[in-house]
Amino acid sequence: MGSTMMDLVAYADRLPGAGETVVGSSFQTGFGGKGANQAVMARLLGADVSMVCCVGTDGYGAETLQNFADRGIDTTWARRVPGSSGVAPIWVEASGQNRIIILPGANLAMDPEVAVAAVNDGLAPGVVAGQFEIPQSVTAAAFAAARRRGAITVLNPAPAAPLEGDLAAAVDWIIPNEVELAALTGQTAGAELPGDDLLRSVADRVGCRLLVTLGEAGSALVTTEGEVLRIPAPAVDAVDTTGAGDAFVGGFIWALAGGRDEIDAIGVATTVAADSVTRPGTQLSFATTEAYEQLLADL
Repeated sequence: MGSTMMDLVAYADRLPGAGETVVGSSFQTGFGGKGANQAVMARLLGADVSMVCCVGTDGYGAETLQNFADRGIDTTWARRVPGSSGVAPIWVEASGQNRIIILPGANLAMDPEVAVAAVNDGLAPGVVAGQFEIPQSVTAAAFAAARRRGAITVLNPAPAAPLEGDLAAAVDWIIPNEVELAALTGQTAGAELPGDDLLRSVADRVGCRLLVTLGEAGSALVTTEGEVLRIPAPAVDAVDTTGAGDAFVGGFIWALAGGRDEIDAIGVATTVAADSVTRPGTQLSFATTEAYEQLLADL
């Protein structure tokens, strides 16, 4: 359940300030959107994946659907609607940090009834995932249907926004980054990592399992007993952090759907996310199925 975007990525040694123009070093286009990225990662790891989405009637829409087909992702419930597909202009500086603007386009045309029908179609899914690049009402309807079929629901609340009540009631796992965590509390993200007390309070407030991604610091899990476990990330030479959070979520949902426990699932997610930042791009930074089999062999 999720978004599709065409990523328009500009690389520069440093990003411009207000009113400033700088000369970049390179440019590339690539397939993106948080939902699409997570679906592709789960598929690369070996999951059977169906993508429920909306794309426009422009060339980007046709290319996006072809990309899913090429990767073996089912698009039975993908829809094309008049207008433009989603696009995401992205700036990446030399450190690998990025700044992103998303223009949802066709993503906002998703229909809750189509989403529910997709969940109810065929065999019950193991996991249904969603994000905030599509209307929360669509994800809420899909998650409620998924719960009725015994599926695990995983929400990546990105980009940052308050969580609506109907959706919160149907979420099993919520996976924000630090900025998105702050949005869940109505606060501004601070310079320091979120403390244990804050994480426990957010988990209580949202009423579901909480797993926070913390960039190079790894992630933090609030256990069912209220303990906070901090899982470090391996040290890597970051080239481009774009899509790392989506790689994490895709790895996590693949592992959960395959029956791994939450600690093992976080290990998978951390490994594939760290690997993704060593190459430029979003889906372009993801490795091959064979490479992931070797990378995860010891987990």
